Parts: sequence; C-alpha cells; structure tokens
Amino acid sequence: MSYAVTNPATGETVKTFDTISDDDLQAAIAAADNAFRTWSQTTTVAERAALVHRVGELHVERRQELADIIVLEMGKPVEQALAEVDFAGAIYEYYADHADEFLKDEPIRLLDGDGSAVVRRSALGVLLGIMPWNFPYYQVARFAGPNLVIGNTILLKHAEQCPESAAAIQQIFLDAGFPEGAYVNIYADHSQIETVIADPRVQGVSLTGSERAGAKVAEIAGRNLKKVVLELGGSDPFILLSTDDLDAAVQNAVDARLDNSGQSCNAAKRFVVIDELYPSFLDKFTAKLAEVEASDPTSEDSALGPLSSLKAAENLDEQVKRAVENGATLVRGGGRNGAFFETTVLTDVTPDNPASKEEFFGPVAQVFRAKDEEDAVRIANDTPFGLGSYLYTTDKEQAERVANRIEAGMVFVNLVLADGAELPFGGVKRSGSGRELGRFGADEFVNKKLIRTSW
Repeated sequence: MSYAVTNPATGETVKTFDTISDDDLQAAIAAADNAFRTWSQTTTVAERAALVHRVGELHVERRQELADIIVLEMGKPVEQALAEVDFAGAIYEYYADHADEFLKDEPIRLLDGDGSAVVRRSALGVLLGIMPWNFPYYQVARFAGPNLVIGNTILLKHAEQCPESAAAIQQIFLDAGFPEGAYVNIYADHSQIETVIADPRVQGVSLTGSERAGAKVAEIAGRNLKKVVLELGGSDPFILLSTDDLDAAVQNAVDARLDNSGQSCNAAKRFVVIDELYPSFLDKFTAKLAEVEASDPTSEDSALGPLSSLKAAENLDEQVKRAVENGATLVRGGGRNGAFFETTVLTDVTPDNPASKEEFFGPVAQVFRAKDEEDAVRIANDTPFGLGSYLYTTDKEQAERVANRIEAGMVFVNLVLADGAELPFGGVKRSGSGRELGRFGADEFVNKKLIRTSW
C-alpha cells in the first residue's frame, strides 16, 4: 500500500508519502493513550470545546488552501470543495457550542427506594477513525469533533489518496492548541490497522467506507470486543409520487444525483417515479443531466469533475456495461474519457439485474416506473442498502405514511442536500450501524456511567 496524491484529471502522481513504520505506529498509539490519561483527564469540557472551536475557525481561515488540496487529490470541483471545508468548520463549531448540553448529567427517576441516580457521560479512551476519500474534511470532522470534546483521543487513518489533506488536518489540530497525541494522523497499511484495532489501549473504531471494508473491520473489532460505528454504502431512492412543480422536482433530482460528482454515499441513485409522471420526468431528467458535462475541477464553473481515480471510472464503466448486458436500457451517456465519466441514465433495471442491488458511485442514475404508492415503496426498499432516501409528494398524510415505511436511516421530504451538523447521519441494513452528527453522534463513544446514591 502506498499513500500518494494522484491528480485524477491528468493521471499525474504529484507526491508520495511513506507508510508508517511499525515502531512509529506503536509510538503513535502510546502518544494517543498518554494524551487520554493526562490531557483528557485534566481538562474541562469547556477547555476542550474551546480548542475544537478553534479547529473550526482554522478550517474557515484556510478554506482556499484546504480546498485546493482535495481538488488535486480526488477531483472535487473547487466550489464544492470550498463548501465542504466550510461545512467541516461548522461541524466543529457546533460540537464546541453544544458540548455542555450533550455531556450534562442525566437524572433518572427512581421507581423504588430512596436517594438519586444519574447517568454521567465520560470518555472511553483512544479511538481509531478510518476515513474515505470522497469528503476528506467533512468525514473527519463528524468523527473527531464530538469525540475530542468528550475527551477521547484520535488515531486517524485516512484514505491512501488523501495523504496531503490528512496532514493538513493534523496540523490544524496542533495549531489550534491540542497537545501531541490528542489527534494523530497515521499512514498505516491494512495489516497495521488490524494491529491498532487489536491493541488494548484502543477502545473503539469508526469506519466510513465500503461494505467489504466495513465487514472486515467489524470482524476484527468483534474478535477484540471493541465498539464499532460503520457508515457504509447506499443506493438511496428518490421517490416521486406527486408534485406541483415537475421542473423543480427534476432539478432537485439532478442535484441529488450529481453532488460530489455522484460520489456521495447518500446521493439519490435510484429514481422511483409514479406511472403518470414517469414519461415527463424521464424526458426532463435526462435532458437536464445531459446539460452537465464533466470539466476541469479547478474551474469555478465546474459542476462535475472527474471521478476520484482512473480505477473508479473503470469500475463504474464495467458496472454500466454489465447492467446493459443484463437487460437495462442505456437512455443516455455511458461514455468515459480517462477518469471523466458522462452523466448516464439507465431504465428497465429488473430485480434480477445485478445493477438493482449495486451502488453506482458516480454520475449514473437508474429510473424506475411505479404503478402506485405501494409499488413505489416496494421498489425503494428492494435493495440491500438503507442509508438515506428522498420523498416527493404534495400529500402530507402520504408523506407521513410512506416515510414510516421506507427502510432507511434518513428520509428527506420535498428537499435535497439538506444535511446539517445537528442532524443525525447513518443507516440500516448493509449501510452500517450507529450514527454520526447531531446529539446522537456525540453519544456513540462514551461511557454512560450510572451513579446511584442513597441521598
């Protein structure tokens, strides 16, 4: 395994980084453990929150520098890169501002006996974060922000193609005033990660990534009795049952599919449209997608950059071809030029087509025709994934009814791109377990200690 910055727009390898040595890895674990036993135990919530708040400020102050790094590392269009840095900054500030609220004692009303009882939240210790390439700053923020406020310390293994952004994040924590060991970036390989998870000083692991990686990490964590949070893939449905403005719904559908060049776990990927709206939606949706062409991600006008790597584009190409070989109709697109991939629309994807059970990580949309509400729910749930979902209807009772039946961790009604620092993020089924962001994200890696007294 090698850590390297390879520009997906050109294929040029710009910079390489050495994998951490076994001795240095042990030193990193020791530093994180020492920081937990010293800094974490001797600081207040307010003091830790102030440091995390400064981390958020530094993200915003360095937004252009940070954005430029990930445009080069994974091809994110620059305006989207800037927005990601800003969102990461907001997440750190959110947890800093709400630290006291999330960590306050929770009284329990006794059913019998005298005295009192409270649940007191405290840190667990050293945590390992394994983060993906698609949102290099945002993904780290939603893991590191709450846990450092709590007092846990962090070992962060970033994606192999994001070594420069990983180093920039660690520098921000140091510049904000965190001590050595509170947040440690490690360029570790897979076997070394197994060593980290098994180490008794490490108390938990959070992974955002593929099903395969999640299953492997969960297996290792289970053998070593470690708490694990997993945010894995998604094939989120966009269900259109009724609308007063089809053009607006179509634009929302395009925005939901093309966010981050289509490389977002909770992007809308399967568009389930009621029968009477299907022909018009398909025509308008296809035409709108066709207007968006992959372009130089350094341009302020770019809405669609290259995929994160040549390999990612080749894999997507194979998926599209396999879908068509198994009976899907290629309505438009399907072309590839290096790591750049055309916006693509597939229809007639039947349940026995492998494409119906796969995640397409790029600007490829599957459009399904639903006979009625019941059929739409069936199609939406006919997937091994259960991360997010989008529901469009003018009927509030229908919205309530259908939202309750969608098998997903998140349902957004009549809006897209509405994630927030305060909103819990996570899924069910093969999309993982646990939650990040919001109050629930601050409640995963804590000791919820019961204190029962006689007074």
